[in-house]
This record gives sequence, C-alpha cells and structure tokens, in this order.
Amino acid sequence: MKILFVASEAAPFVRSGGLGDVAGALPKALNELGHDCRVILPFYKEEIKAEFQHNLRFVASTYVDLSWRRQYCGLYEAVYDGVTFYFVDNEYYFKRNGLYGHFDDGERFAFFSKAVLEVLPLADFCPDVIHANDWHTALVPVFLDVFYREREEYKHTKTVFTIHNIEFQGKYGEGLIRDILGLPESASSLVMMGDCVNYMKGGIESANAVTTVSETYAGEIMDPFYSYGLEGILSARSFKLHGVINGIDQTVYDPAKDPRLFENYSVKNYAKGKAANKKALSELIDLPYMPDRPLVAMVSRLTEQKGMDLVGAVIDDVMRADTQVVILGTGDWKYENMIKSVESRYPNKFRAILAFSGDLASKLYGASDIFLMPSKFEPCGLSQLIAMRYGTIPVVRETGGLKDTVPAFNPETGEGKGFTFKTYNAYDMLDAIWRAYACYFDKANWDKVVKNAMKSDFSWKVSAKKYVEIYKGL
Repeated sequence: MKILFVASEAAPFVRSGGLGDVAGALPKALNELGHDCRVILPFYKEEIKAEFQHNLRFVASTYVDLSWRRQYCGLYEAVYDGVTFYFVDNEYYFKRNGLYGHFDDGERFAFFSKAVLEVLPLADFCPDVIHANDWHTALVPVFLDVFYREREEYKHTKTVFTIHNIEFQGKYGEGLIRDILGLPESASSLVMMGDCVNYMKGGIESANAVTTVSETYAGEIMDPFYSYGLEGILSARSFKLHGVINGIDQTVYDPAKDPRLFENYSVKNYAKGKAANKKALSELIDLPYMPDRPLVAMVSRLTEQKGMDLVGAVIDDVMRADTQVVILGTGDWKYENMIKSVESRYPNKFRAILAFSGDLASKLYGASDIFLMPSKFEPCGLSQLIAMRYGTIPVVRETGGLKDTVPAFNPETGEGKGFTFKTYNAYDMLDAIWRAYACYFDKANWDKVVKNAMKSDFSWKVSAKKYVEIYKGL
C-alpha cells in the first residue's frame, strides 16, 4: 500500500511536540510492515538544521493557485532511516523563525495543503491513502474532494485525518473562504462553523476516516467538556471515528542504551542503575542525595492542561513528606513563578528547571522513582510511556491516553503499571501520590509494578498494525 503522511513537522528534521514524534516514527513502522509510507512537510529553512538541508535533493518546481494568488512551490526530498521525506519549498511562507504563531498561519498552511496535492505527480508518487494531521493539514481532504478528485492519479485515493489535539482547530474569519481558500460557494459549508472558518471541521467532514490518538480520547471529544465546540460534528460523524494509541521509538527510549543516562540499566538490574542515576542527577542539580526516599519528576509544559493548578494547590502537602521533587519545563509565567517560589521554600527538596532539554529529560526519567502527570485532558501523552520504559512509575489522571496506557496497580493481584485518580481534583491527585509512596516502601510490590511497566510493549509496531487495518478498511 502507498501512504502519504502529511504533517507540519516531523522528527528528526523539525519538531516542536508530539506530532513531530509521530510523523517521524509511524511511517517507519508502516514501512517495516511492508508498505511504502512517505512523509511531506514544509521546508522551514530557518529551523531545519544545516546538516539535514545539505542532504536534500531538488525534485521539481511548479506554481500553486491559492484563490487569486499564484505562488511558487519547490519540492525537495531526502531519505532518512529508510523513509522518504518530501519538503515543500516557498520562502515567503516558510523561511521564518518558528513553525507557528505567525499572523498569516491560515494562509501558510492553506498553501501547504494545496501544494501537497500539486507536487505529488511531480514526485511520481500516487498514494492509496493520504493521512493528514491536525488543523495545519486538515484542508488536504477538502482540497482533494473539491479541486483534485477528477484527476486520474487521485480518483481512488482515500483520506485519513488524525486529531492530535482538538483544542487547536485553525479558526479564521469567513473572508478566507474566497480570499485564500478559493472554495466555491457549494463547498463553503465544509469549513464553515458558526460565523468562522474552521480548518479542523473541514478535515472531519471531508476525510474518509477520522482518528485520534487514544481510544478514550475518541470518546471524550464527543463530550462538550473536551471538544472545544466540535462535539456536534464529531457525534454526527462518529461512524468514521477511531482511536489508536501512539507508540514510542523503543530503540531511542531504551534505558539499556540511552547515551544520555549516567549509567545504563535494564529490567534485570534496574534498582542498581536507577540508584546510580539518582546519585549523579542529585550532584548535577545540587540536591542532597536521598537513596531511600522517592524522587518525583515532572517533564511537562507548564500549563493548565497539564494539571499545574492541581500541583500548585497541594505542593506544600507533598513537600512536607520525606521526598524530593524535580520539575522540568517551560510554559505560563504564573506556573513558572509558582514552582520557582516552591524551590525557594524547599531548597533541599525541590528543583524548578525552566528549560526544554531532551538530555536532562532522559536523565530525569532514568533517575526518578515516580512520574507525575495529572493532566486535565491528554489526547495520548508520550511522557508516561517513556517514564514506564525507564522504570519510573506514573501517577496520572484517568483521561485520554493516560487511562488507556496506565492501568492502576492492584497490590492484591500484582497487576498494573501506575497509580491513578479520576476526578480533576487536587486532593484526589494527592491521594494517588500517597498510594504511590506507600508502594515505594513496600519493596516487593514496588518491584512488581516497576517490572510490569518496563516490560510493556509501547512500540509503534502495535499502533501501525491498527492504522493498516483502517487504511485497508477504506
């Protein structure tokens, strides 16, 4: 099967979050199953490292009509780890600092979505399935049906649209329909929602299948609490909605081989390895080494979505226990100020590291005992998967992918991989933390839950097979 994965970012070339990880890993897993999956993304000349740009090969160029505009479009390609990546070039739109947040993002990604369909024949690649992701590429299924469906190379092409985070939908003024999208009046209802254009709504309407990144989240987004206004259209299109949990690259996130750890370890010698990493991390961040007390970590954006208001409500209760806490991340200033204030009150027990560092994140996964992830909502979440891979036990709220991937530990049966709470309540979270602490000091049960977590299969192979079933069903 020929599959084109369309995304606004993809590791290792350019990445700002989980979407980049998915676009870098899922196509590789699909190819390993015997399919031909390729990736197309914008050519961000200011963001993609020079070492990658030097290896790009020019394929062809053309022009893309975007309403009354006629814009240049170049196409480059590179092969990385067995996957072909295409890059759509237009310096006016993509030679800028930063991937998102520009005043004309609506125009930029409308251009990219239409350019994808223009350049595929130049690459001599006619996919059976085009898989678009999030609002940035949601117009691909729309443009395909409105402008390209009668072309011979697209007559039998099916489309899949994946919602990674429904909060961000690509909402713009109604004027974009004519001025930028160039849609005829007969097709304007595909993207109109209320009094504005909604790119994500267009993707949901036009795609042959809609997926999201966990089974629980697929159900949650039909509830107004989670849907950010899209519950009606999703409920009406529920017949084509699927939930598929994300995976992680288990060759990259492997405590036995991760070069960023102070000492590598496996499930067979995790206690010795984690002790060595905890000692070295304590020295690195200037915390007293406490070998027989739990070290709690958070690696997160500091936002309300990630549960930082819950953390702020009970952090003093946590710090009064005989424990240490390290939080790594950046985000809203009020949460950054909050955790820096906590650090000033508990200088020997708490560290607030306001940074985004893959190296330090790995060190935290390797050194910590407990990983706190109390999200208000979480489409899938990768951090809890990585934490379990490193034998760091998650404390999570039962929402989205957290509920699907972290079954609660049952000390009676020895089954389960973490500690959970249901309601979005700070004291329910605190109760889950106390249960994790109690298990930590029960070494027999702690050994069980750590081994359960480390032996989990969160590889992309499992998820890729589910996507193949969806593709074949179309």
